[in-house]
Amino acid sequence: DSGSFGVFVRGQRVVTETFSVQQDNGVSVVKSQLKETSGSASPGQRSELQMTSTGELVRYEWSDGSGSLVVTPKDEFLLEKITTGATAKPAEQPFLMPSTSAILDNNFFIHRAALVWRYLAADCHTEAGGLKCQQGPVEFGVLVPQDRTSMRVRMELVGREKVSIRGTERDLLRLNLLGESFSWTLWVDDKDQFKLMRVLIADANTEVVRDSDDAATSRH
Repeated sequence: DSGSFGVFVRGQRVVTETFSVQQDNGVSVVKSQLKETSGSASPGQRSELQMTSTGELVRYEWSDGSGSLVVTPKDEFLLEKITTGATAKPAEQPFLMPSTSAILDNNFFIHRAALVWRYLAADCHTEAGGLKCQQGPVEFGVLVPQDRTSMRVRMELVGREKVSIRGTERDLLRLNLLGESFSWTLWVDDKDQFKLMRVLIADANTEVVRDSDDAATSRH
């Protein structure tokens, strides 16, 4: 999968996330770049997430031009190394979490898509031409590297809904992603490789919409 998301706050586009998801020798590589729409001189944020086909973390990297961090598995831990300046010695923070923990870093919506795919692959199956998932929400342990924190989140398939995407009505699958302090609604296209099409964060007046392929291509 590859393309871009427009991030809208109160109807105004503020950020574009350009992403790609590729598989190479059994490792999935999820790359993403965030650019502010305002034309700010900031280099934006970049991330690269590497996972095995079974969802185990190989490596996660993030940078924003002034700082960077790396997360790798180490024994029974996930080890995060944070660098805040060109010469600063990296700070280290271990998390007692298995390597199968999901990465859900701030502002990267493709990470939410990866969690949706993981949920659908592990907890759902096709039955009578439709998708059937286990009853009730499924819980995941996740790491938010930029916040240096871990949490539990729950995901649940709600069902099929008609949703307007860029003025066109689409028939999509709705999922809810819930945490202790947030509630997100996600819609994926089950007729097109379960691509993430829209995210609604009602509490923050924020909507994320997948750009058309033409729009995504023109920005590269």
